[in-house]
Amino acid sequence: MTVTRFAPSPTGLLHLGHAYAAKVAHDLARKNGGRFLLRQEDIDTPRVREEYYTKIEEDLKWLGLDWDGEILRQNNRQEAYEKALENLKTRGLVYPCFCTRKEIQAEIRRSLGAPHGLANHLYPGTCRLFSRNESMKRIANGETHAWRFDSAKAAIIHGELSFEDLRIGSNRVDIMVNGDAVIARKDIGIAYHLAVVVDDDFQKISHVTRGEDLLGSTHIHRQLQAVLGYTDPVYLHHGLVRDKKGIRLAKRDAARSIAQLRENGTSAAEIFSMAEAALKKDQP
Repeated sequence: MTVTRFAPSPTGLLHLGHAYAAKVAHDLARKNGGRFLLRQEDIDTPRVREEYYTKIEEDLKWLGLDWDGEILRQNNRQEAYEKALENLKTRGLVYPCFCTRKEIQAEIRRSLGAPHGLANHLYPGTCRLFSRNESMKRIANGETHAWRFDSAKAAIIHGELSFEDLRIGSNRVDIMVNGDAVIARKDIGIAYHLAVVVDDDFQKISHVTRGEDLLGSTHIHRQLQAVLGYTDPVYLHHGLVRDKKGIRLAKRDAARSIAQLRENGTSAAEIFSMAEAALKKDQP
């Protein structure tokens, strides 16, 4: 059975880009007689606002995108995430990282001889070099730390991997796309990469539909699926709805929010047409 999901974060209002993403997931499920699920990705608790849960649900219903079953809230799933993290810890597939962002950028500059502005470069693996005893001692002393996925060590276990995308075909997993990504943060605990993989398996998602800006994340998601013994879904990384300047829409763009457009008298059909038009402008 085709099972898709729409997984917004209740940290702001839905906009045109969300409307398009939700419709892609909804229509794929309905076309195949499957199920369309709604997941509220609310683990980033400092940014979550209670009113956005309701507004997201209201907007989707008004758009005619009804979901099946109960809504899953990630904030109620911490035990499942911790269990997965503990699995990875026990097998030595994660390591604690004590570095601050400033320290990481300084290390990248030293290793590459590069200038400032290196936010997108990969983590250099500084804390991977610590012995287990040293890391555990620092944790016992109360040092704050994140947990990073040891992608190279995981690759030894799972071997060559790939994932299928309905739009761009077969893709070979490249562990260098994300490097040793954070899967549990210092501030909020379990991070996006681990939570989304655990939930996709729990909800038996067969097709993951999302924007092409998350294509890179799929490489680490596929690794996590492999080492955790999860079934890998089929993907569809669709194009992005952008503004007139070609910039991907963000929640701060209140003028393009579904709520504001509704208030201005725009119909659901017109909203989808606007999203499609903005999407086509981004195509070659």
